[in-house]
Amino acid sequence: MLKTIIIDDEENARETIESIVKQYCADVNIVAEASSVADGIEKINNYSPDLILLDIHLSDGNGFEILEKLDNINFKIIFVTGHEEFAIQAIKFSALDYLVKPIQPRELINAINRAKESIEKENIQLQLSAFLSNVKPGSNNPKKLILKTFESIYLINVNEIIRCESDKNYTTFILKDGKKLLVSRTIKEYDELLRQNNFFRVHQSHLINFQYFLRYDKMNGGYVVMTDNSKIPVSNRQKDNLMHALEKFQ
Repeated sequence: MLKTIIIDDEENARETIESIVKQYCADVNIVAEASSVADGIEKINNYSPDLILLDIHLSDGNGFEILEKLDNINFKIIFVTGHEEFAIQAIKFSALDYLVKPIQPRELINAINRAKESIEKENIQLQLSAFLSNVKPGSNNPKKLILKTFESIYLINVNEIIRCESDKNYTTFILKDGKKLLVSRTIKEYDELLRQNNFFRVHQSHLINFQYFLRYDKMNGGYVVMTDNSKIPVSNRQKDNLMHALEKFQ
């Protein structure tokens, strides 16, 4: 059984989550509920959960304060929020899971299933380290990204990524130290995640970091040369967009 704690200051939200879990998640046991930062910390220390569903906004603070005050975090977290906000961007960078209210049964069930599948495989502390770094006040653009390969989980500084290359449902990250990391997520997901951090998708299969842009050559259909001497093709429809993006970057 997956010992679970719900931390949310809205009674209706707690009741909704509990109802869905009892109806559809037979192997999940809700051992406690909490409505505040202090209560949440106490319940976590008392029950040692496998999973917590954590509301970002609580009556006496926010869910991040709970994580910062705990000495050891060895449980999975599914964040819950009432609206889209900057914290969601930081959550995505850290490869953590989240739900937006009003909670939909299928989304909650899927999130819990993902938690069950990965609970023994992932370094939760590493993910939270990335998240807490990215969500600090004044950190408008998250700088740490969690990448999961088949063998390991990496905490990467975004400014260490030269470019990304797509192969169907996989993405290869090429780093400035020459390392290549293959991740089982699409380049489209990383395009949406990194575009606010000076990344630009020059081609359906290629995403580049302008920090390592060297030049654009018009020959042979047009291609970008990066500081590692890689030559990246530029699609016809992205040529004008590339010029505009370069002007903004400069």
